[in-house]
Amino acid sequence: MTAVTPTPKSAPAFCEGIQYFADSYPEFDRYGMMPAILDGKTAITTPNDPCAVYQTLLYADALRYLTLQITASKASGHPGGFASQAEAYAALVMLGHKNFVTEVGHHAPGFYSAMFLDRSLEDMGIETVQQLRDRYRERHGLLGHLSGQIPGLLAPAGPLGQGQHFAMAGALLHPDKLFPFTVGDGGLGEPYIVSSMAHFHTAYPNATNFLPVLVWNGFSQEHHSMVSTMSSDRMMAYWRGNGFEQIVLVDAKEFDDQNQPGDFIDSTIFSFKQRLAFTQAVLEGMEKAAKSALNGTLTVFIIKQLKGAGVHARGAKSHNLYAYHTLENPDIVSALKTRALPAAAWEVVRTNCNRAGGGSASKTVVTEFVRSLPDLGQLPLEEFALGEESKVSTTTMGKLVGYVGQTDPSYLVTNADGNEASGIANINQALKIIHPTPDPLYNQNPIGQVYEPLSEDACAGLAAGLALMGCRTLWCSYESFAINGLPIWQTVIQAMAELRRPTPSTITLFTAGALEQGRNGWTHQRPEIEAYFAAMMRNGNVFPVFPPDANSVQVCYDWGLATQNKGIVITASKSPLPIRTTFEQTRQALKEGAIALHESQGSKTIVFAVIGDMILNPVFEAAKQLEAQGSGVRIVAIVSPRRLYRPSDVAWEMCSEPDGGFLDDAGFDRLFGGDALIGVIGGASAMLEPVMLRSTTKRDTFAWKRGDTTASAGELMALNGITPEALTKRAIELI
Repeated sequence: MTAVTPTPKSAPAFCEGIQYFADSYPEFDRYGMMPAILDGKTAITTPNDPCAVYQTLLYADALRYLTLQITASKASGHPGGFASQAEAYAALVMLGHKNFVTEVGHHAPGFYSAMFLDRSLEDMGIETVQQLRDRYRERHGLLGHLSGQIPGLLAPAGPLGQGQHFAMAGALLHPDKLFPFTVGDGGLGEPYIVSSMAHFHTAYPNATNFLPVLVWNGFSQEHHSMVSTMSSDRMMAYWRGNGFEQIVLVDAKEFDDQNQPGDFIDSTIFSFKQRLAFTQAVLEGMEKAAKSALNGTLTVFIIKQLKGAGVHARGAKSHNLYAYHTLENPDIVSALKTRALPAAAWEVVRTNCNRAGGGSASKTVVTEFVRSLPDLGQLPLEEFALGEESKVSTTTMGKLVGYVGQTDPSYLVTNADGNEASGIANINQALKIIHPTPDPLYNQNPIGQVYEPLSEDACAGLAAGLALMGCRTLWCSYESFAINGLPIWQTVIQAMAELRRPTPSTITLFTAGALEQGRNGWTHQRPEIEAYFAAMMRNGNVFPVFPPDANSVQVCYDWGLATQNKGIVITASKSPLPIRTTFEQTRQALKEGAIALHESQGSKTIVFAVIGDMILNPVFEAAKQLEAQGSGVRIVAIVSPRRLYRPSDVAWEMCSEPDGGFLDDAGFDRLFGGDALIGVIGGASAMLEPVMLRSTTKRDTFAWKRGDTTASAGELMALNGITPEALTKRAIELI
């Protein structure tokens, strides 16, 4: 075949922008004239049908062509990885499966090409290839990595090692559907892809309807992948050793008739007969894998083909385009001409793509619909009297969590460190830890709603992934360990900020902050995660909340359950503490950001802006000392610091479910106005930024410095300079 530059008169309208068409394609008159997915059907009839095999190959080449052309149109992007598995993606779609996710953000242009071909992108006004090119890597178009705003795509992708969480969440909520996801061999070593699937399979042995598709192409971003030295037998043994019972591996080298060197080769330069043979093997293997996964067997599909197969370069050199890789670059031009299809082929490919799965992904995949949730009614809140002593916030919230789980059967609680150690054993008692070994002593049962693998990534991933898919969840952790699960949670809340539909907020409960971990030393005293959340507040939909007592934590949780598309972080103590607030005070604080707990009159007014619960103890002691010297003191508990920013500080208007609630200047002055202001937090000082940013009073900050082994929370506070004496001294200096 030869490439023809002018657009043929017979080309469909969507082909506008395609630069090269072929004047022919081998055996098209025989196998390509009628779509292999018949009108009214959602998949091919059989994977060994010659027309189905032929048109799967057409689809793979169409994906390669579009992926390369749209990236080259901006001389930017990543065509090589997706190209090496184009046959696998094409096979899944031709078999009718579209609930497809990935952990590889660099596959984005391939996914965009697929969404264009099945007409999903028409929902965002992209109807032609020219528009596809124009809006690639543009703010209101197709971002460089998958996000939550592209029609038809189930989940975001960018950080490696995360796609399996979305696939497993989907599988759990939709047991009748297959959730394949691509895993790059370069990212296979990322924490914690295989272990998270092993944890999931132990807890949910029947939920096997997720299918990892390993793209084993021999290269990562800039060099050979670390698994490129494995033999096929060793790779299969690796997956078998991790609990996978069915391993389907299709190796392009077994079909090579061009004597290509090395273990990883390019099927696109085979003879046409062998290209079809390889495609048929992928199609048949994928059907076998899909049926296996849907029928209760933990399965993996592996496609072994050289990275960059069919595009402008091979190996790691195909990973991304450089500035000189424009549409005029000789390598790009040559590759596009080689991959060019006749206009009639584009028409049949698009027809198959649109029919597959029952329509465009934007109209059929599970994340395009709002998932209905059971009505929780009124939570059984219990308001304690002001001044009551020894009430544990986490335990009080745990009672409500048990109620929610018993009311909503899909509700899931995850905790890597153990609920009992966090003062929330009542959650385990009410909802049961999911484990194949029934044991009433440990509240274990094969059917439960508490997911407890010793992996923060697995816990955060499943909880956040389920929330993105429309399910209520709670991720519990120690503040010090949660950092290991933050990447997937952060990915999800950004996706929620961009999402095209409302979904339950992803809620966390972080217990046992640094101040409660004195005897365990600095390894358990890592409050830097608070600085992450402080920075993320400006994103617009991230709400860290700090209830000062057991009354407040109930109201915070009740509020969080009613919200959508937010990332809500509840930080509460597992130690017995006094009741300092009423329900109504916290409801006000959730609207205004803070509430005054104590106020006295004096010659000068000193304001303590406090974040946390246990940290209030030295502040109240300092207040007594200052009042004895004639000063007035106002102690303000900051419950929701995000409300204390100015509207212009936060990107709230860009969120798909915008929340523009902020405390106005008059309200800020009412709470924080005085002669001196001291911000106090037992964690990262960055969380106090909204107050320090707006206040014009003389001010200072007392915050965490470092951890060490101590015998008590008071000793640890003293180590960090947070004592009543130090607070008093600094307040007097300021006034």
